[in-house]
Amino acid sequence: MRVSTGEKIANYVILVLFAGFALFPILTILVTALSPQSGVAGGGIHWRNLVDAWQIGDFGAALTRSLFVALLVVSTALVLSILAGYAFGTMRFPGSTALFYLFLLGLMVPAEAIVIPLFFDLRSVGLTDTIWAVALPQIAQSVAFGTFWMRAQFRAMPPNLVEAAALDGAGGMRALWQVLVPPALPSIATVTVLMFMWTWNEFLIPLIMSPGAQWRTAPLGLAVFKGQYTADYALIAAAGVIIAAPIVIIFLLLQRYFIAGMLEGAAKE
Repeated sequence: MRVSTGEKIANYVILVLFAGFALFPILTILVTALSPQSGVAGGGIHWRNLVDAWQIGDFGAALTRSLFVALLVVSTALVLSILAGYAFGTMRFPGSTALFYLFLLGLMVPAEAIVIPLFFDLRSVGLTDTIWAVALPQIAQSVAFGTFWMRAQFRAMPPNLVEAAALDGAGGMRALWQVLVPPALPSIATVTVLMFMWTWNEFLIPLIMSPGAQWRTAPLGLAVFKGQYTADYALIAAAGVIIAAPIVIIFLLLQRYFIAGMLEGAAKE
């Protein structure tokens, strides 16, 4: 079906409007972050704001802690999600449906409903104020979504892939990692970006699980910076840019696979 010139123009106008709507808050933060601080005269681009925010807020330590937590959560949850998605997507065993719905409970139960009793449970075994108290609840949350995502991916693959691997003498694990995972890389990249973004932005779990602030992550550092160290909008915006930069970098590195995975997921739905 041929698209008329008027329809093309209308499509581009709508896309530009939505892009502008999405980019406006980001551009506003960037402009504010590079504007003069309160009491500082002069125009131009004030790159010094980023340096001042970094030094005043001690964001190096907060970003390091967030990176450790994100690496632990994403790596563990990703492997578990691939294994669970492979089992639910390609195998049939007693109780598989009920067990899969049990996994989905992780998507339905909000963290706010369980974080307080979970804190007391982890405190009773001495895990509070450790990386495990911050990471384990987020691993559970990420595995719930990752299993759902990877199950759909593996179920959509031709069954003869696994059958051909079995005929060639490949076991279950070899068939998974050598036959099914390579074509699923776009979907894996998509869920990796999503897990990293959710873990990096998590605020409530590190706040509750680390009452001594030993594992205060980047979002908590930003909140403390805003409330305790400064009320200057330029410095607050600069701190926000610092905290958001790792997510932007990860997305730019994996954007091709992320978009391909999202398009594949939409087509399968």
